[in-house]
Amino acid sequence: MALVLLRRLLQAVVTVAVVITLVFLIFSVIPGDYVSSLMAEKRSLDPAVAERIAAELHLNDPVPLRLGQYLVGILHGDLGLSFATQQPVTEMLGGRIWASFKLACAAMACAIVTGLPLGYIAAARQNRWIDGLAMVFAVSGLSVPGFWFGLLLMYVFSLQLGWLPTFGYGQGGIEHLILPALTLGIAPMALLARTTRAAVLETKTADFIRTARSKGMSEGRLVRKHLARNAFMLILTMIGLQFGSMMGGSVVIESLFAWPGVGSLLIQSVGLRDIPVVQGCILVIVLFFLIVNTLVDVAYLLIDPRIRYK
Repeated sequence: MALVLLRRLLQAVVTVAVVITLVFLIFSVIPGDYVSSLMAEKRSLDPAVAERIAAELHLNDPVPLRLGQYLVGILHGDLGLSFATQQPVTEMLGGRIWASFKLACAAMACAIVTGLPLGYIAAARQNRWIDGLAMVFAVSGLSVPGFWFGLLLMYVFSLQLGWLPTFGYGQGGIEHLILPALTLGIAPMALLARTTRAAVLETKTADFIRTARSKGMSEGRLVRKHLARNAFMLILTMIGLQFGSMMGGSVVIESLFAWPGVGSLLIQSVGLRDIPVVQGCILVIVLFFLIVNTLVDVAYLLIDPRIRYK
């Protein structure tokens, strides 16, 4: 297990370095920077003042020099200062990381609580009406854009019924979390239902399942001892991928519901060309994805002895 964690750590370091470098180079190559966006917003800004701002922010320095300084800063835990507010990026990300994590956990919980039973019931009733209904739901959940589903929820539960707030974080209460969590969780929920159905059907036709059933093992024990564990490996992979991508995949949903997370901050910063904040947001998203996938690998080792002894 220690070897797996060490290998994952080395891969994470390389991945983060490559992603940060690519993002930095992309924003350095495309036309325009923070000063040009500032001049477009404030047309009365004096060119001399704009030049002074660019010099203070080191925007005229060579790209390799700025990239090197940024990477060294990351090693010391310094993500730099925001061009727009001059706040440390780490402080700006602090509360927003928790807000995004909270939203991702709630959305994943909705997906698991609904998707797993739905997929299992569909597999248990294969080719019956409930199986068809479940698959229609799964296809619809994957086909309908998340923002459209969010707008529909806002219209019904906020504007028409008045049960839930339309947007915002409020005091962090659950009433503000329900609509964005359902909106973000609908696609993973549908995908998880399809994956669970496929995994259960595939495992049910395996030789060891037929052998256990021919020996007279009860259906309940068969499900608990063999079916659930073997089918769960594929399901766990899907849960890890979906949960890991939620920090970055919630960009549109956070903007729609004015949720103060990393995704909404990323959208604002891209519009301003606030490179340090953009880099910080992407760093958080990449690290979250890598951490979740590392935990999934560790779970594999604990669940399946065959992987542990390879």
